[in-house]
Amino acid sequence: MRFAIIYAVLLVLSAAGLASVLWYETAGLLARQTEAAIRADAQALTDRWTIGGLPALVMTIEARLAQNVEDDEIYLLADSHYQRLAGNVRHWPEIVQESGVPYSLVVERAGIRSLAQVQKVNLPGGFHLLDGRDVRERTQLRTLITDALLWAVAVVVVLATIGALIVRSLFRRTLANISETTAAVATGDLTHRVRLAGTGDEFDLLAESVNDMLDRIGRLMDGVRQVSNAIAHDLRTPITRARARLEDAALHATTEAELRVAIERATAELDGVVAVFKALLRIAEIEAGARRSAFATFDLRPLLDDLAELYGAVAEERGMRVEAGIEPGLAVFGDTALIQQAVANLLDNAVKFSPADAVITLQGRSDPSGIAIIVSDVGPGIPEAERKKATERFFRGEAARHTPGSGLGLALVQAVAQLHGGALRLEDAAPGLRAVLMLPAVADEAHRITPT
Repeated sequence: MRFAIIYAVLLVLSAAGLASVLWYETAGLLARQTEAAIRADAQALTDRWTIGGLPALVMTIEARLAQNVEDDEIYLLADSHYQRLAGNVRHWPEIVQESGVPYSLVVERAGIRSLAQVQKVNLPGGFHLLDGRDVRERTQLRTLITDALLWAVAVVVVLATIGALIVRSLFRRTLANISETTAAVATGDLTHRVRLAGTGDEFDLLAESVNDMLDRIGRLMDGVRQVSNAIAHDLRTPITRARARLEDAALHATTEAELRVAIERATAELDGVVAVFKALLRIAEIEAGARRSAFATFDLRPLLDDLAELYGAVAEERGMRVEAGIEPGLAVFGDTALIQQAVANLLDNAVKFSPADAVITLQGRSDPSGIAIIVSDVGPGIPEAERKKATERFFRGEAARHTPGSGLGLALVQAVAQLHGGALRLEDAAPGLRAVLMLPAVADEAHRITPT
């Protein structure tokens, strides 16, 4: 309602301002023209007095009255006692006393009373001149213009009020639509969406933004439910096994060695549970942006070389090998430990899912969109239908059902990529999987690293 009132007030003020300008340029112009004509005429008559004296001035006044076709000129020449000497007014108006000051008054000439604007001029010798114009018709015209502008402003006020009510109704319907949706969401119905008018205006843009937000909230809530279900499913087994081992040892162990073995196995099971929770907390910390304070510019090549050497030894134990192809001078701005963890997760997956005698490749190169870290394997890969879900917490595809892991590795890589303003792409390596971790390159020339 306040917006509608402001709209109406601005419209009325604009109309009033326009009417004022029109009045000043029409009715006001007529008044100014009349005053200018009287002043110019008075100056001309004064000059005539200076040149020819009283007789010349009397002749000039009579000549002007005789030639005045419009019959709107008013003259009265009087002596020092204000007795009429010439002109078309019989008596000097008592109200006119000061020289050079315009007066509006009613005068009688030729037996007709009319509205006039006059000015007094003092002449040498004590004579007085009354110079003016009949402004009756001009006054009527000014009144007509004034009335028309006032009526126009009144019409604008009515239209502005109607427009304000229409605007109020429009906002009310739009906000009611949004309020209805938010009220439904507040009660737990995340399927409700704001209806679009289909006009493509700002209200539709707002509705689309709200709907996008609700879609995002829905996906997050689904993710929370999936995480809860996954935690309940994936952690129940190791906790149950640990409990069973401890119970079995408590009931059947006869020696200290048997108890120690049972405790160590239960501890290992619980360590796996703790590792899962640590990974979840680390992902949450990364997504919250808590690690941005550790960002710095560094060369990516030594980090990738170390990882290639480390996982080369791991792969060699399984009959595989890691081939690295890393360009020099890969400057990035980010958290070294997080990027190292993300690449390590990709390499760990590649080693885990690749068969014996496989070749795993680690590449680091720059391209127009930034710096690409590419890990390729020759394992079963991820079907295209599952790639969008592969970065969700605890997601495990059909090929990974029987392999150890918690389903959090790619989720952490995705979180690291988003924290650094990059992206993670999963592509088909035919055979195997190609994971591409894109990171923004350092744009500042002062922080670039010169290849050696």
